[in-house]
Amino acid sequence: MAKGFNKGPAMGGQGGMMQQIQKLQKQMEEAQAKLAEETVTVTTGGGAIKVVMTGDQKCKSVEISPEFLKDADAEMLQDMVLSAVNMALDQSRDLQQKLMGPLAGGMPF
Repeated sequence: MAKGFNKGPAMGGQGGMMQQIQKLQKQMEEAQAKLAEETVTVTTGGGAIKVVMTGDQKCKSVEISPEFLKDADAEMLQDMVLSAVNMALDQSRDLQQKLMGPLAGGMPF
């Protein structure tokens, strides 16, 4: 076996890459935890429907104004709730991209 076979710059490079990967993993875990805490709020129908969603796409609440219920029919209510949920999902994904996107650029592969 040749002397110094397992030594040299290649080993140092691998160790450095592992440190980068571990650092990136920690940053991603921190960003995911932050996403779980951050929320977006969407209203439709002039405030008649309100949806709150976390940055990791968990719906926290759906509020429907009692005044709206007096005059709304079921189909209109369904459409407005669906619209509010989809808008909240879009905003949540935007938040996720904002927090996680820069980390994807740090991949050492």
